[in-house]
Amino acid sequence: MKKPVLKRLMKYTKPYLPFLMGALISAVISVSLTLYGPILIGHAVDHIIAQGNVDFPGMVPILVTLFFTIVISAAFQWLMSYCNNQAVYRTVRDLRMRTYRKINRLPLRYIDSHAHGDMISRIVNDVDQVADGLLQGFTKLFTGVVTIVGTLVFMLTISPVITVVVVLVTPLSMFVAAFIAKLTHKQFVEQQATQGELSGYIEEMLGGQKIVKTFHYEKRAENQFGEINQRLYNCGVKAQFYSALSNPSTRFVNGLVYTSVAVMGSICAVTGRPGPLTVGQISSFLAYANQYTKPFNEITGVITQIQTAFASAQRLFHFLDEEEELPDAPDAEVLQDCEGNVEVKDLFFSYRPDAKLIQNLNLSARRGERIAIVGPTGCGKTTIINLLMRFYDADSGTIRVDGKDIRGLTQSSLRGAFGMVLQDTWLFTGTVRDNIAYGRDHAGEEEIVAAARAAHAHSFIQRLPKGYDTMISEDGGNLSQGQRQLLCIARVMLVDPPILILDEATSSIDTRTEIKVQKAFDEMMKGRTSFIVAHRLSTIREADLILVMNHGSVVEQGTHEELLARNGFYANLYNSQFAAADADENP
Repeated sequence: MKKPVLKRLMKYTKPYLPFLMGALISAVISVSLTLYGPILIGHAVDHIIAQGNVDFPGMVPILVTLFFTIVISAAFQWLMSYCNNQAVYRTVRDLRMRTYRKINRLPLRYIDSHAHGDMISRIVNDVDQVADGLLQGFTKLFTGVVTIVGTLVFMLTISPVITVVVVLVTPLSMFVAAFIAKLTHKQFVEQQATQGELSGYIEEMLGGQKIVKTFHYEKRAENQFGEINQRLYNCGVKAQFYSALSNPSTRFVNGLVYTSVAVMGSICAVTGRPGPLTVGQISSFLAYANQYTKPFNEITGVITQIQTAFASAQRLFHFLDEEEELPDAPDAEVLQDCEGNVEVKDLFFSYRPDAKLIQNLNLSARRGERIAIVGPTGCGKTTIINLLMRFYDADSGTIRVDGKDIRGLTQSSLRGAFGMVLQDTWLFTGTVRDNIAYGRDHAGEEEIVAAARAAHAHSFIQRLPKGYDTMISEDGGNLSQGQRQLLCIARVMLVDPPILILDEATSSIDTRTEIKVQKAFDEMMKGRTSFIVAHRLSTIREADLILVMNHGSVVEQGTHEELLARNGFYANLYNSQFAAADADENP
């Protein structure tokens, strides 16, 4: 699993190969100069002949050379870090951007069925973990490979025999590190998945904090959080424990290497066999043995970050490989000068194959007509809206706008023909002005104010601390539900689309304001096709056509008066609402 993940990560670094090459060249120069240091130190040691007998004139040029070697090595070490950081953080920036773009290309079916907090965790936490792993991995890779090769070369020039001993002992260290890495990978995958689950739960509880407090759910929420948190703790402890074994294990093997070099070097110095060594050469060889084993210690020391990075990258790529929303056809047309004629013919749709919903739906809406869609909860009213805007594709049947199949139109031009006001409001962090102008980038001040007046939002906006420049907190938390709805209505009025969708658009507004807004809607709907989804049947009496739905099928259709005269399903719904209202008023 690691090889495909690493291969895909490397593709993201390809545009920044110049930085990686710069890091590699800098690593070669820096490590080479660092490795030249023990040679100079060994020569300096050989100028110490005995106590009180030191060749200082011979040592001075060696020490000066050593000083400049250290300075230049440090400079290239900094340059390597700079190039490495540039390559890593630019790669991660691209990866995070691609992950965010993926959200915009995913079908609503996926968004609706997956925890939003987990998706947020992938974009934020997982990408950060990949950054840490790449940064540590590239740094240790560049310096480690050059150090290992360089020390072998320098050691061979001093004593080939002892070098062979070092090389023979080394595979044991690599075997231990590889075994532990394989053992810990599963734990890190589980850790990242559980962290995503925890993020999703936190996001869910924060979004519904009022409901949590209203139903005294705090203790149960804490218990559920504690259960997930405990699972994260358990897999985290296992992952950290196993990964922590790698460093002391490799250090033990490296200690054996160092000891072998010391023993063999001493034998060579004393006996002169298999080759004579001076005390300075032994000193240099011990330094090289330490340098040679250092990369293994460093890599095992950061194995936690590297393993976490692989697990996070695996989650990211799994997310990026999700099936995207069907793209526009190569010959897709751009819907221009839309008149608003909509025709639905023989439409079938279900979210699951085993649960049928929309069955054989047929309707026709002409420009300027108002089509109301009513029925009990779960009958498919909102689903029709999702199908009209192609958030979902029908299983069979066709939807045509101005006589054109919507599957042959570009999605952006199709959705641009619709203006939608939903029961659930959505506002983003920004000014009131920015929220109203969300659908039109370059809307003028007069147009924004006119839209706000038409939606009866201008008066309350003026009472805000900074009027249209007032900052709205996340999801409009500093506004009432009714005020948020009015701003959403103003947003649609500013766009002025040919087709309107009003999904319980006035459900959160008081009765007096609703009457005013309804008048504004009446004015705006003139000459425009309008689809009105409503539970309160009193709001759709003036509709040109009412579609009465039940269990995904249109069971009745006609005007308000016609449907009441039939004394059927619609009449029962209508009368039951007012009977319930009368019962509430006259208990």
